[in-house]
Amino acid sequence: MTQAHSSVNDSLTLQPPRRIVLAGGNGHLGRLLRRHFCSQGRLLRVLSRQRDANDPSVVWWDGLNLGDWVRELEGADVLINLSGRSVDCRYTAVHRWEILESRVRSTQILGDAIRRLEKPPRVWLNASTATIYRHEFVRDMDEISGEIGGAERNGSGSWHFSIEVAKRWEEALGDCETPDTRKVALRSAMVMSPEGGGVFDVLLRLVRSRLGGAIGDGRQYVSWVHDADFIRAVDHILAREQLVGAVNIASPAPIPNSDFMRTLRNAWGTRFGLSAPLPLLELGTLLLRTESELVLKSRRVAPRRLLEDGFRFQFANWAAAAGDLVARWKSNRRQAAPGSIFHSAARNEAA
Repeated sequence: MTQAHSSVNDSLTLQPPRRIVLAGGNGHLGRLLRRHFCSQGRLLRVLSRQRDANDPSVVWWDGLNLGDWVRELEGADVLINLSGRSVDCRYTAVHRWEILESRVRSTQILGDAIRRLEKPPRVWLNASTATIYRHEFVRDMDEISGEIGGAERNGSGSWHFSIEVAKRWEEALGDCETPDTRKVALRSAMVMSPEGGGVFDVLLRLVRSRLGGAIGDGRQYVSWVHDADFIRAVDHILAREQLVGAVNIASPAPIPNSDFMRTLRNAWGTRFGLSAPLPLLELGTLLLRTESELVLKSRRVAPRRLLEDGFRFQFANWAAAAGDLVARWKSNRRQAAPGSIFHSAARNEAA
């Protein structure tokens, strides 16, 4: 995807958006952004494949065809598209088609809708992924000098498929002709949030079960971003007119998986964690109906454009982030079950 760059000195900061349309707002990231924008008093409309008669902010669409939902885009300030089938599955032929089609087609139909509007959104943020970069151990992959993956000899076919999806996704966005709408591809790393069902919840479950050791040989880098910084980065990108094209949203401090999991164990308060060597990992992911690529590929991603544009991370290192996330996870569980024995159980579990 083509990019435009500008220095901080000649940047333009825009007023906060009033009307926001969020496509694919029922997933993990969608729920984070919905809560954030609603807390800010924004007028939010969510395009969803799930009908909800009790929520007037939810508008049905199928992600494939034009329909009544298009009118929600007329005069909106912002469009954010997070649509796409979950990649947490086995990459069967059917699942591969669903993963690719749900991302590419929803992007194309949104571009078609914008092209028909008299007053289109002034900015369009479209989800992408930091896994677009190649498997890398030595140097950081940023938006300027990073190498797009796909030609690695030390990766599996599923790795190449994920990269191809990311490339097709961004190509679909780039091919949409929207001269009055700024377009940004959000190359996001794994967003860590204590909310149930997210990747952090899964990793912490491993730690709590004494299974939170190194995954594979533990050398692969983990790129991550704290949920607060993800939300702040989205706000920053919306406000900065000069940010166009691909933008990495990832902590500036990716670390090897062995260090990542050790730090998470320390945050929880336990030293031991059973490692998962490659043969056991492949068996486990097969039984769980998912792919080992999600944890074995080395993602060493750097947020160069955000940093050069003046963005500062609140949680730039994993130790501080893990400590905050564990504390919030425990708080969430106590609030969900008032009067329960969670506090003492958690204290015993962490001992």
